[in-house]
Amino acid sequence: MATRENDDRIALLQGTLDLLILKTLVLGSCHGQGVARLIQSQSEDVFLVDHGSLYVALQRLEDRKWIRAKWGVSENNRKARFYSLTQHGREQLVEKTGEWRRLTRAMGLILDSGNGPQREEA
Repeated sequence: MATRENDDRIALLQGTLDLLILKTLVLGSCHGQGVARLIQSQSEDVFLVDHGSLYVALQRLEDRKWIRAKWGVSENNRKARFYSLTQHGREQLVEKTGEWRRLTRAMGLILDSGNGPQREEA
């Protein structure tokens, strides 16, 4: 997954995509392309999900039993795998959301601390 900033791509921290997928699936069952579109639109086009990364993450989450998949037909009348959150996935979403909230709060404390860059005295 990447973020968009002046068309530069920046790698996000490990676990970010997993958390975003879990959060997206709280809204209901969705196929992979739909998950990618929802993440992009909910982030106001800041997060662009690479499809290679997405399907690796979906498989990892399915292997962990955090999501389940079953075949269905998409809105374009194409065969697609639809993913949904399991109870274990919901529990992980709560846990991981708490971790990310603590992390972002700590980053905010440091970044907003008013301590500018330190300069060595000459």
